[in-house]
Amino acid sequence: MCRRSQAAAAMALSGVRVLELAGLAPAPLCGMILADFGARVVRVDRPSLSPVASDVQGRGKLSLALDLKRPQGAAALRRLCRGADVLIEPFRHGVMEKLGLGPEVLLQENPSLIYARLTGFGQTGKYAKSAGHDINYLALSGVLSKLGRKDENPYAPVNLLADFAGGGVMCALGIVIALYERATSGRGQIIDASMVEGVAYLSSFLWKSQNVGIWSRPRGENLLDGGAPFYEIYRTSDGKFMAVGALEPQFYEQLIKGLGLDSNELPIQSSFSDWPEMKKKFASIFAQKTQAEWCSIFDGTDACVTPVLSFDDVASHQHNKQRRSFIKNDQGEISPRPAPLLSRTPAVPSCKRDPFIGEHTEEILLENGFTKQEIAKLHSDKIIGFGKPKANL
Repeated sequence: MCRRSQAAAAMALSGVRVLELAGLAPAPLCGMILADFGARVVRVDRPSLSPVASDVQGRGKLSLALDLKRPQGAAALRRLCRGADVLIEPFRHGVMEKLGLGPEVLLQENPSLIYARLTGFGQTGKYAKSAGHDINYLALSGVLSKLGRKDENPYAPVNLLADFAGGGVMCALGIVIALYERATSGRGQIIDASMVEGVAYLSSFLWKSQNVGIWSRPRGENLLDGGAPFYEIYRTSDGKFMAVGALEPQFYEQLIKGLGLDSNELPIQSSFSDWPEMKKKFASIFAQKTQAEWCSIFDGTDACVTPVLSFDDVASHQHNKQRRSFIKNDQGEISPRPAPLLSRTPAVPSCKRDPFIGEHTEEILLENGFTKQEIAKLHSDKIIGFGKPKANL
């Protein structure tokens, strides 16, 4: 279920005012999380000839088109920040300072502001001013060295880990923590959210489990990285896949039973030397039935065997339907429902389409004390833009 208006009463972050400076994927996710849980998020876009934003995570946000490179635009943002709770900025180290919008300036004018700086390498260090992407942050964190198959190069799993988990989600967590602390102190603070450090922190289990035998073998030969036949993905006869995670002995026994095998005739589960042969055996068996047939065998068991669902199938799967795990906006677009679920103040995401660039410029400026004359002057000087959706004829 999603909300039909901007009203966000009784949601966890109701009343929190966020300014999100438009950027690439991680910062928009951070802003969307806050918006989903009730914050009023204004995305500050660059004025553009096209009203369509590159941000596909604009759900629940408003858009203000403002040229920060011009002194009048920077001054307007400073004015907006005086009434804001949170600023999310995704630029390289030093960019905001050059614009006269660094934290020392904005926090002096609004000491309760939470200034969240989301970058790949962080605000200090050798690479602070360097360009990079998810794969680079993943590499520098050490995590990339653990990902990949045996005898293959390390493998980056799209851009989920560093960009979104280590970046957008960790930054949102930092903002919520800072908001909680501010309730006591009344003071804002600066958040230095580095995607390298964010994804490294996510990997704490890998670091802390190094001496318990889980990662004692080369990459791709361990329990959880594709080495074990009972923690693997297998192709079915119809070209689909099943995911197997039967780690514990009692679950492994149910896997063996479902595959029609007798554990007394097989090597013991923990026999590393037999794993390659067992993987071949399991693969040949899984290839004999369709995904649906395997689901009929394993559903309702504790074998830890589940279908690998495509984006086309995931929303219609019975479990996801029962939990309403996916939502549809008023454009018919399907996306995941916000998580986690809160019992009293759950996220109720907007059903509306994502905003056009500059669609709410005048509304936002008027709300923040700008006069119509000031707005007209900013518009005539091309400091702001008004993005209007095209009429449906």
